[in-house]
Amino acid sequence: MSRTFVIEAVMLAVHGQLLLPASPVEYIIPYSTIQELYELQDTNEPLMMESQEDEHVKGIIRELIAFFEEPLNKKKIERALQVPWRKSPPLPINEHVTLTIIYALDQAEYGELFDPIETELIVTANREQTALLTDQLEFLDRLLEASVPVEAYDVEDFEFAVEGDFQV
Repeated sequence: MSRTFVIEAVMLAVHGQLLLPASPVEYIIPYSTIQELYELQDTNEPLMMESQEDEHVKGIIRELIAFFEEPLNKKKIERALQVPWRKSPPLPINEHVTLTIIYALDQAEYGELFDPIETELIVTANREQTALLTDQLEFLDRLLEASVPVEAYDVEDFEFAVEGDFQV
């Protein structure tokens, strides 16, 4: 049985271990975070501290964009974008990783405390009754402070989260 997480698309580029889990994983990715990849690809601002690492991450971002633009994948994603909260059919990356794109909508429910992307991640995790995976510690802190009813993990605890059989 695979473990499911809601994540931002850019995390796949920044955290290579997410593409090499020990057991099957499905990542549910809000479409707006895929759109964010295009902005990150074109930015002159560094995404990482070291220039070599920054070039590597931007290369992975270009590969992800190319993956999402492959004709079959693009067709699956476009179908999901026809109706709010519709999910794409699975997009396999490798034998252990599957991506599912969801047409999430920002809900005003958490709008005062969280930005639109964070809100989409929270609402998606709640709707899908699955865990949220992030690399932003301040986001995790705000989730706790606001008592948001969502299971959330720091990317540093990824292996632990994959191993566990937790129920929301």
